[in-house]
Amino acid sequence: MSVETVRAYLDQWGRGKDVREFTVSSATVELAAQALGVAPERIAKTLSFLTPEGCILIVAAGDARIDNPRFKAAFGCKAKMPSHDEVAALTGHGVGGVCPFAVNDGVNIYLDESLKRFDTVFPAGGSPNSAVELTCEELEQYSRAAKWVDVCKGWRPEEPA
Repeated sequence: MSVETVRAYLDQWGRGKDVREFTVSSATVELAAQALGVAPERIAKTLSFLTPEGCILIVAAGDARIDNPRFKAAFGCKAKMPSHDEVAALTGHGVGGVCPFAVNDGVNIYLDESLKRFDTVFPAGGSPNSAVELTCEELEQYSRAAKWVDVCKGWRPEEPA
């Protein structure tokens, strides 16, 4: 899929025009933060995992890391990411552009609590040089998220990074 596919998908809410494309890469949290001129933690990174239910996506804040015990408690399995070559076939988006919009059928999307700290966040827009600014409520609605989860560490003030 592509940024055009994501734009068309977001058009159902009148937001396709808000997907921004950059002349530089935004494929990592750091690069996206630089391209957008925002703090890295406001980048809503989309991580793919293999579970018994199939491929799932977890959208988390840029400074959050998957906590294996929390992941196992939430999903009943170890956190296992697909290979670089498997990502596009499983999700519908290539590495660097994976986002929670216009994904392949059967891919469930979960939003991590680490995002709720921010008024707006920036998920990718279907390519390694795109993003869109959304509120957490918009992200939940537009991604058709299955639910909010708490599977990350390193973002809470009381936790070591």
